[in-house]
Amino acid sequence: MKPNINKHERNRAQESSNAIERLYITMRHLFNRGFYKPMGVSGESLREALLTLRPEIYGFIAEDKTELTGLHYVIDRLPIGIEQCRYINLTSDEGYKNSHFTPIIPEKRRRNCYRIDNEQMNIEITRGRSEIYDILTHLTFLFIESQKISKRVLIDESGTTSRDWQKLESAVLSKKKLSLKDREIAITHTANILNHTFKDVLEIYKNFATDKKPERFLEIIYWLGQLSINEELKNEKRIVTFSKVLRERLGHHIHGEIWADNIKEILSKNNYLDRPIHIISANLHSVMNTLYAPKALKGKVKKSAFQLYEDLSLKENSKLREKVEILAKKEGCIFIKDQSGTNIDVQIIDSSVIDIKDLDFNVTLNSTKEKNPIIFVMDYAFGEQAYETIDELLKPYKKGDKNIHLNIESLSIMGKAGILEGGKGDIMIPSAHIFEGTADNYPFKNELSTSDFDLDGISVFEGSMITVLGTSLQNKDILKFFFNSTWNVIGLEMEGAHYQKAIQSASKVRKSINPNVKVRYAYYASDNPLKTGSTLASGGLGTTGVKPTYVITRKIIEQIFNS
Repeated sequence: MKPNINKHERNRAQESSNAIERLYITMRHLFNRGFYKPMGVSGESLREALLTLRPEIYGFIAEDKTELTGLHYVIDRLPIGIEQCRYINLTSDEGYKNSHFTPIIPEKRRRNCYRIDNEQMNIEITRGRSEIYDILTHLTFLFIESQKISKRVLIDESGTTSRDWQKLESAVLSKKKLSLKDREIAITHTANILNHTFKDVLEIYKNFATDKKPERFLEIIYWLGQLSINEELKNEKRIVTFSKVLRERLGHHIHGEIWADNIKEILSKNNYLDRPIHIISANLHSVMNTLYAPKALKGKVKKSAFQLYEDLSLKENSKLREKVEILAKKEGCIFIKDQSGTNIDVQIIDSSVIDIKDLDFNVTLNSTKEKNPIIFVMDYAFGEQAYETIDELLKPYKKGDKNIHLNIESLSIMGKAGILEGGKGDIMIPSAHIFEGTADNYPFKNELSTSDFDLDGISVFEGSMITVLGTSLQNKDILKFFFNSTWNVIGLEMEGAHYQKAIQSASKVRKSINPNVKVRYAYYASDNPLKTGSTLASGGLGTTGVKPTYVITRKIIEQIFNS
């Protein structure tokens, strides 16, 4: 049932929409300028817009208390140690991988970062504007939280700090391993600083810990506060810069072109260019497991297909996954590790080599090898990167003086998205993608429909989906407005409009692929941002996502083989 929206909520939705627009206009301006001081006048515009917006994922950002769940979400997406750095430099791929610097890869984002020295962190941008927006939004959150900490612990202008801060500093700077007693004493003082209970801090403490840094939470809070204190008392300004090379390269599809050219070369070498090619944008395990796991694990695991998929998703079952990978390589699966900087790995599967007799769903192979599909599986793109990669991939392959058009028969996009009705694990089937903040909308005929999915415990919704500029910038006011509008919006994600824009350009305008190419879009719900405690910051899907992932995968494969 759709929630009602009153005049106040409508005004808040408009106010929030304006705040998002201000954020992106400011970010683009700062990028073109080349640098900004987060706590200066230009940084203030970002902070004020984010505080006006108050995104659901950032919880208590506009309140006095420190937002702990949002902090954990952000820290997982930024490099370890960034809270200690005054200088944050966003760069293109400028050769650091060939240096002595060790890449730092954030837990939840595939990007290379480099700690240059004690004060500087470089973050490599190879996935387009969406990646820059994502980073700047998260950094703005960190700067807001750091300022909250310094305001609470600074007693006077001379630099005198509270006793709680002095105790935290002592615990963090001590080279001794903290005992349980020392840790709980430090947590007590930290809880006072953060305006949270001891229980609150203790519960989230372990989420920040790593094997090498068990007290990482204390270190993050200390350095966030310390850099803000240094800025206030010593005028040691924090600065975010964008390298000249990054500003020159952005938008030129440099990484996407290298990625696509490498793939087309491999397709050509294997004589796959004339075969019917079906592109699937998804994770890199579900298609492989669906096609190969029943045979690879036959007799070893006596379980139903979905129980088998769930076992394969568990971290401790790496040996089972290895068996599947070994069989896949024997039976027509080529793995392509990305070397272009897109961070998008690929699998190319020759279906004519697969032994399908152990599959428990409807798949038919053609007696003529050349008529059997080539299944091209690409890992998830990120925001605008979806347009860059698909746009380049669908261009003809240049071989000498010839332009060879790829025989693309279908494109299937499967991924996670936020749902506005229903809950985690439910399925969304879009009929159109609407690009947030613009008048652009992309209707299409989806080969998938609600009638393809009849599942116990999983609801299926069909309607329009919003392609947002950033999932971390949505709040309930905007989402309720989307949900109640005549657009019939069922969910939100970051790539759909970008994929469809590239597909329509290639099929309808450039005519480099079949104008009647089939498209399939299906998403499973990773979160419901309209429900408290169900946002992305509240944690992952766990095994809840296994069933919808494989239900969608199997249906896509069925349609590819039997169309």
